[in-house]
Amino acid sequence: MGSAVERTDEHVREYLIYRGFTNTLRHLDSEIKADKEKGFRVDKIIDQLQQFVQSFDLFGLKDYWLYLDKRLFSRLEDIYRTTVNKLRTSLYRYYVVNTIQKGNLEKTQEFFQKQALELQGQADWRDWFILPFIPSPEQNPAFSPYFSRQWADTFLVSLHNFLSVLFQCMHILKGSFDAEVQKMMSLGEENEQLCQLVGQIERVTESRDPKDGDEVVHHKLPLYIQNMDRLGDTELEPAQLKEVKSVCQISAGEPATSQAQQMTIQTAPLRQKRLQDREKERKELFSKPPSQNAEKKGETELGETSGEPPSSYLTSRNWEGGVSMEQAFIKLSQEEYGEHHSSIMHCRVDGSGRRVASLDVDGVIKVWSFNPIMQTKATIMSKSPLLSLEWATKPDRLLLLGSGVGTVRLYDTEAKKNLYEMNIDETHPRILSLACSPSGSSFVCSAAALSRSGSCDSVPQICIPASGQLLLWDTKTVKQQLQFSLEPEPVAINCTAFNHNGNLLVTGAADGIIRLFDMQQYESAMSWKAHDGEVYSVEFSYDENTVFSIGEDGKFIQWNIHRCGVKQSEQSLAQDATGPFILSGYSGYKQVQVPRGRLFAFDSEGQHVLMCSSSGGLIQRLTSGEPALEGVLSLGGHKAPVVTVDWCSAVDCGTCLTASMDGKVKLSTLLAQNS
Repeated sequence: MGSAVERTDEHVREYLIYRGFTNTLRHLDSEIKADKEKGFRVDKIIDQLQQFVQSFDLFGLKDYWLYLDKRLFSRLEDIYRTTVNKLRTSLYRYYVVNTIQKGNLEKTQEFFQKQALELQGQADWRDWFILPFIPSPEQNPAFSPYFSRQWADTFLVSLHNFLSVLFQCMHILKGSFDAEVQKMMSLGEENEQLCQLVGQIERVTESRDPKDGDEVVHHKLPLYIQNMDRLGDTELEPAQLKEVKSVCQISAGEPATSQAQQMTIQTAPLRQKRLQDREKERKELFSKPPSQNAEKKGETELGETSGEPPSSYLTSRNWEGGVSMEQAFIKLSQEEYGEHHSSIMHCRVDGSGRRVASLDVDGVIKVWSFNPIMQTKATIMSKSPLLSLEWATKPDRLLLLGSGVGTVRLYDTEAKKNLYEMNIDETHPRILSLACSPSGSSFVCSAAALSRSGSCDSVPQICIPASGQLLLWDTKTVKQQLQFSLEPEPVAINCTAFNHNGNLLVTGAADGIIRLFDMQQYESAMSWKAHDGEVYSVEFSYDENTVFSIGEDGKFIQWNIHRCGVKQSEQSLAQDATGPFILSGYSGYKQVQVPRGRLFAFDSEGQHVLMCSSSGGLIQRLTSGEPALEGVLSLGGHKAPVVTVDWCSAVDCGTCLTASMDGKVKLSTLLAQNS
């Protein structure tokens, strides 16, 4: 790890010298010298600690150890805290012994004076306060071992080994520098090819005759959308935003598809045939006696153990012989949380990756942790039906709970009590979606009226989309700030998602339209018809230049927000990935559930997506061609359809959550392979 950092520094120096950035080079050298982590070189960290000891710099020694504790040791599990404390005690004793050996009694007395408040209550230091007053402490039986060279060498070797193992296990740098260079070269080549393809598409588009009646309109988007990226934010310009709003608003119908789009988007296979095959498979399964079903179940579990995904979901173009074409992840472990007794609706990890909140159809919410052990922290029982939940951004211990009677509660999971209860609107009592701004200062609430032709929460039927409202609430004052305009008519918003800085909000509605809102001007920037039927789930891509969505029509679509919702890719999915989800029993019992929670989630780099399936989560890789998805890994483990997923990358190893209709939540820990 240390060698990789040094090689990276050298290449950066060569680049700065080549470009003539001498001032930047001087700043780089000065910051490298002041680097407290020493490029993750253990020997240099030990040398720095010894330098503080030899120069009697007690303040520098304490400050440096505090930095290591906050930066490195705090990431360890609680069982290693005892080891860290013992190493700190030995380091302080190493310092005190050095002051006595060098005859600097002033520094010895200074140590005990400044550390008295911290050490006087510790049993390990109780006898050490007499040390400055003993004439020959190196001959005292209680202290003589610490004055030997053997003890000092043993301590330094122990500290060295501890730091070495720590750096190896924490994976602070993934892969070698050479692999990163190779990856950057391949990405550069791919980018060049894509640029050439874009040029060809633009030439084809410009050469088209406007009289054909199928002219493509290139909308002039504001700078904040054109340049929007996680790596650099730009300010919104109201004038440009109003301009794009006037030309980009699409209220009904699909956007015109250009000839260039037709070249890149191919016709998807018929979804109906796949649904018939799945229904036939299900009937065969439940028509067999229980003993045969148990036998078949054992075969399925064996297939999952060997890395083979369920054959009912995967197609031949995604997998070959049931074995993944690319082993991008290794499933390290899978644990089960089984405290729920009915189907799960929502399951979300908080921002820190420490707690999980899961909501079932009976209105029971469980807040639980999984590191170091799986443990329930709080149980919330609700008298009124609950339809949505979301973790607050700041502080992340707060939970937003949306009910079916027009209220939103702010619940403190540590104090285990309600902080506030907000009455939204009596005419729109169903709180379908909640999204908290990344800044934590506000949250968006989607409220809907009851369905005009009865409830649409059971088997899908032809029904008029319910009326709805999209509201912005201030988290601190607990007051409504404004109501967004929903065009062409107020409609129920099923799903909402912010981008990384909260400047944009994307929503998916029951009328099949995706709407993009500017959160600085609180206006609709653009909207487009996305799906036939309702939009179930919507998310920004990693670079936030596109939006992904899953709808009632069973399609997973990527939309370009630079061209007002032009399709970039489209993939037809099986019913067990999009819903409605069906759980059948031996006696003919059938339970149907319309999607409520998140249907897909991305990994930390936005290259892989976790989706639902009938027997567990399915990880697929996003591609730039056809098909748009390639199967990578089947997580398995479930006996009932998975209805919602989440992917947490806040810790070193990725954690996938899959929740099913039988109330079970599977927590799968993954290790990403170096590409």
